[in-house]
Amino acid sequence: MSQDNSAELSREITALLKDPQALIPVVAQDVKSNEVLMLAYMNAESLAITLATGKATYFSRSRNELWEKGATSGHTQLVHSIDIDCDGDALLMKVEQVGAACHTGDRSCFHRRITSEGVETL
Repeated sequence: MSQDNSAELSREITALLKDPQALIPVVAQDVKSNEVLMLAYMNAESLAITLATGKATYFSRSRNELWEKGATSGHTQLVHSIDIDCDGDALLMKVEQVGAACHTGDRSCFHRRITSEGVETL
């Protein structure tokens, strides 16, 4: 994956983050339908790269590395907006999803509903 590793957050954005060294949970939501697609994490570097490129770049906790959504699968996310919550510790990202958002091949990672009677596939 080619990316601009020199990307840095502005002081203004860094000041909004509760802890600029921490991982930030990010909810990715379809810009047109408002469907929640996935939950992932960013660090300051991946947020800066996302802002610089307009392509969703996350931090993989399991691989301990940055990953651009769709770099290998082609299932990309073009970022339309990023909102930060009132505490500065969560992001809501409106994206244009190309292909599946979930690694299982489903459009959304939220394709199972838990009820008092068990689990229902949506």
